[in-house]
Amino acid sequence: MTTLATSHNAKPDAAVPSEWDLLLYVAGPTPKSVAAFRNLEQICEEHLAGRYYIKVIDLMQNPQLARGDQILAVPTLVRKLPAPIRKIIGTLSNTERVLVGLDLRPHDADPFAARKGDAR
Repeated sequence: MTTLATSHNAKPDAAVPSEWDLLLYVAGPTPKSVAAFRNLEQICEEHLAGRYYIKVIDLMQNPQLARGDQILAVPTLVRKLPAPIRKIIGTLSNTERVLVGLDLRPHDADPFAARKGDAR
């Protein structure tokens, strides 16, 4: 299962890098994998239209590919470009968390940011 998705509809925003190279690691066409892909596609169309490339890597067909990006759970999204590499595990259903994880929203937009820094 290799799926590529690109969009060319919107003009790039100067504040956001022009190319986003995303890898979505899955383990077959499970409901969670399908949900992760659909959620990712929706987020990309809304926030990165015309500037993204998604490659789906099915670890059931190519398990050795998990080693390169140190994939321990699926589905896992890996942002290769723009650097630095970022990883998000899960179905990507919490859009705000995915946007913060991809660095499309500032850290202060993360509703859990205050709790992460609170060591009480």
